[in-house]
Amino acid sequence: MIEKTGSQGLRLVRDMGSPPLNITVLAGGPGAEREVSLESGRAVHAALQRLGHRSSLGDIRPDDLSALRRPIDLVFIALHGEFGEDGTLQALLDETGLPYTGSGADASRLAMNKVVAKRRFQAQGIPTPAYAVVQADNIDTQAFRVGWPAVVKPVSSGSSVDTTICRTAMTLRRAALDLVEKYGEALIERYVKGPELTVGILGDRALPVCEIRTRREFYDYDAKYNDDDTQYLFDLELPPELLKRVQELALEAHRTLGCRVFSRVDCMIDATTLEPFFLEVNTIPGFTSHSLVPKSAARIGINFDQLCQRIVELSLEARDARVRSSTAAPQRAAAARS
Repeated sequence: MIEKTGSQGLRLVRDMGSPPLNITVLAGGPGAEREVSLESGRAVHAALQRLGHRSSLGDIRPDDLSALRRPIDLVFIALHGEFGEDGTLQALLDETGLPYTGSGADASRLAMNKVVAKRRFQAQGIPTPAYAVVQADNIDTQAFRVGWPAVVKPVSSGSSVDTTICRTAMTLRRAALDLVEKYGEALIERYVKGPELTVGILGDRALPVCEIRTRREFYDYDAKYNDDDTQYLFDLELPPELLKRVQELALEAHRTLGCRVFSRVDCMIDATTLEPFFLEVNTIPGFTSHSLVPKSAARIGINFDQLCQRIVELSLEARDARVRSSTAAPQRAAAARS
């Protein structure tokens, strides 16, 4: 329902016949993206309150689940990276029977592991840069298989944390060694030079393609969250047929990993061939002033509050569909036996 609110313009509110929900927004967590997650959580919490829901904001960790000890109709997960985006929290909520926003535990695990996701992309014909995975016992035999320049990044991490573009053999080996020492393994990916694009997914729809331009070497943590001169462009000087293909493949990547409700899909365009190469699917993208899914939604007239409400609605619809499916399966099996 849309109502007018004077000088504040149009604001999405709940249908007057539906009661407000008890929604706990989970943010923070133990990972490297903690501060960004807290910022996302505060923004979502404020939006849900404006929408009329009974929203509470909880800072959650694996050793502190007290945020879940209150009446809850829905958990809105704004927890990026470790614990929140890798399927751990989703599995915990599944065990407790609490409904939550976004993708389930299995899809979250798949998307968080860039290597597993890339293998799924390859199996479905979704183009992704050539890559190698190195551990302590094969770093010298595998580190240079991709060649250089190359991007060295953690297998499971977000917000470009610990990501390096390496242009020489020496910097490539050093960056790979550093990540192997820190994480036990590292992903080495062929560097694709060209426009960096991202596509938000909402429901079963790809949002407008956004190009990211930064003064830095690539869209790193500072460019994402600290720089005020990073550009987010929607009027792109790229062929319309290419943009349509990027949207189609982004939606396919989202589906291939079993994601639901919303996500953000990142890709690079080779400047010479104009071929797209898909990097990853982010199952819990940011909700900050710099974040891309809210910007893409706004491009088609969905403001921040409306986006949060739509995520709530889609998540509850997905929960209801799963309940119906689980109830119908035994009935179909009984009918087959009779």
